[in-house]
Amino acid sequence: MDKRLGFVGIIIENRKNSASQVNQVLSDFGDDILARVGLPYRARQWNVITLTVEMSTDRLGSLTGRLGAIEGVMVKSALAKV
Repeated sequence: MDKRLGFVGIIIENRKNSASQVNQVLSDFGDDILARVGLPYRARQWNVITLTVEMSTDRLGSLTGRLGAIEGVMVKSALAKV
């Protein structure tokens, strides 16, 4: 399985309800995460996390699937073609 460079964008609608679950998932994939930037979006009381990752498509699917299953969490991702 070839690893590719990519990103994951995460929006958390309610930090108090979801942040601990999101952090647990991110910790489980910590070896694949190259960078993490978090930003509170106070206008809507949301939090935005952007990840730079290096992982296979299967592993990215596992990460985004677990994150997307958390209530109040939206996630989008992309990997480089090569």
